[in-house]
Amino acid sequence: MAVDRQSGGSSVIRFIKSLYLNNLFFFTLMFFVLGFFVCFIFDEYFYLMQIALGVFFVFLVLDIFTAYRQKTGLVASRNCPDRLSNGDKNTISISVTNRYPFKAKIKIVEEVPFQFQKRNLSFNVSLNINSSEVFYYDLRPTERGVYRFGALNIYAAGLFGFISRRYIFDNNKDVAVYPSFIEMHKYELLAASHRLTDYGIKRIRRIGHATEFDHIKHYIIGDDPRTINYKATARMNQLMVNTYQEEKSQPVYCLIDKGRTMKMPFNEMSLLDYAINSTLMVCSTALNKGDKAGLITFSKNIDEILPADKQRRQRNKILETLYAQKTDFKESDYERLYITIRRKLTQRSLIILYTNFETLNGMRRQLKYLSSLAKDHLVLVAFFLNSEFNEVLDITPTNLEEIFRKGMAEKLSNDKFLIVKELNRYGIHTILSKP
Repeated sequence: MAVDRQSGGSSVIRFIKSLYLNNLFFFTLMFFVLGFFVCFIFDEYFYLMQIALGVFFVFLVLDIFTAYRQKTGLVASRNCPDRLSNGDKNTISISVTNRYPFKAKIKIVEEVPFQFQKRNLSFNVSLNINSSEVFYYDLRPTERGVYRFGALNIYAAGLFGFISRRYIFDNNKDVAVYPSFIEMHKYELLAASHRLTDYGIKRIRRIGHATEFDHIKHYIIGDDPRTINYKATARMNQLMVNTYQEEKSQPVYCLIDKGRTMKMPFNEMSLLDYAINSTLMVCSTALNKGDKAGLITFSKNIDEILPADKQRRQRNKILETLYAQKTDFKESDYERLYITIRRKLTQRSLIILYTNFETLNGMRRQLKYLSSLAKDHLVLVAFFLNSEFNEVLDITPTNLEEIFRKGMAEKLSNDKFLIVKELNRYGIHTILSKP
C-alpha cells in the first residue's frame, strides 16, 4: 500500500508540474474579480456571476480533461546531427505530430546550448488532427567542444485554451562541434566539378613537371620549351608541347601557431579557429589530389605531430586532432619548431604556417627560423589582416584621441604589407587574408 500511495503521489506531482495556466485563464479570473466587485454595488447581478463562475469551472475541468485524456497527445523529436560545423550555419529541425482529436494550439520552446545565449527560441503553431509539421532553425557555433541541448518543451493548449499541458522530449543531448567540415565538403564538390575558379581559386602554371605523359596541346607563353613536340609541331604547322601529369604523393604539412597572437577574435571566432578550419580544407584537398597531408601544432611546446600520409583514414585523423586542440595562448617558440622540423621532416615538403604577425619587429624575431626552413622546404606563411582597422581608417578624426587612433591603425595596417615584402625577399611565400 505504501508503494501505491507513493506512485499515486508521484503521479499527482507529475500532473502539477505539467499543468500550466494560460493568459486566457488569468483574463477570465480578472473578469470575475471585477464582476464580483461590481456586485457589491449592484447585488442583483450576484447570482448571475455565480452561475457564470460555475460555468467557467465546468469549462476549466473539461479543458484539463481534453488535454490529459490521452497519455501522449503529442509526439515530437529534435533532429540534430551528431556533429556541428564550427563557424557555419547548422540547420536543426523539430518535427511535431498531433494525436489529439481536435485542432491543437501548441508552443514549442527549445533549450539550445548555453554557448549560443538564445533564451527565447520558440514557435507558435496550430496543428490539425493527425497532422505533422517540421520546424527549422539555424545555429552557428563559434567554439569547438561539446555542446549540450536541454529539453524540447511542447505546450499543448486544451480545447478551450485555459490551460496547457507540457510535454518534454529529447532531454540533455550532447553534440560535438568540430572544425568546419561543411566548408570542407563544399570545396571538395567545387574541386570535383572544376568550379574553383568561381571562387578565385585557379590552377597555377608550374615550372617543371613529372615524366608521366598526359596530352599534347598548343604552345602558349610560359610553357617550358623543352617540352616541345617537334613531330606534332610539323604535323600541325604550329608549336605543340607535351603536358605531363602533376607529381603526386608530395607531403603537405600545415603548421598551426597556437600562441597568444592567435587569440584575437573576429566575428566571434578566434584566429586559431579560423586557422583550424582552413587547415582542414587544405588537408582534405591535398588528400583528394593524391598528396600526403600532415599536421603540426605548437605554441611554447610542440603539441601535436601527425606525419604526412595519404591513406583514407588520414582525413579522420586530422579532423579528430584538430577538434581536440586546446591552448593557453602562451608565447610561441619558433626555435623549437625549427629543430623539430629539421629532425622529423626529411623530405622536401610544402609547409603552410598559420600564424599572425602584428608588427614588423615581431616578424623579424622569427625570420631567421623561417628563412632557414625555406632553404629545405617550400614555406608558405598565412597570416591575417585586422579587418577592424577599416572602421578606424574610414572615420574623419575630430579630436586628438581619434587622430592618434587613426595614425596607429595606419601604421599597423602598413606593417602587414611590409611583412609580406620582407618575407618574400627571403623566398618565403605569403598569404595575407581577412579572417
